[in-house]
Amino acid sequence: VQLVESGGGLVQSGGSLRLSCAASGLAVGNYDMNWYRQAPGKEREEVAHSPSDGSATHYLDSVKGRFTISRDNDKNMAVLQMNSLKPDDTAVYFCNAWRYYSGRTYDYWGQGTQVTVSS
Repeated sequence: VQLVESGGGLVQSGGSLRLSCAASGLAVGNYDMNWYRQAPGKEREEVAHSPSDGSATHYLDSVKGRFTISRDNDKNMAVLQMNSLKPDDTAVYFCNAWRYYSGRTYDYWGQGTQVTVSS
């Protein structure tokens, strides 16, 4: 199983970035797809959550209205569209695929992609 993030980089405050997570070895449609971030000296936090059953997505309060998570089950990928970026959004962003099935938890992570927002 492999999750590969792309799309990070350096952007000015107010700008946008689109992060992609390409999955192999698993079917995205069977997993909750999530984005987390970790800033220097801080704990990893969940930014956005897309349930596998297609129910409502959930967002960290500080990104609501600015970030949008989506998935393309046919392309086997997840996307995080980030608009109106702020310096506080600077972090390493991680893609996560999670599933509980037949009494076992499946929990996979990408390597992370750096997002830096300059003021």
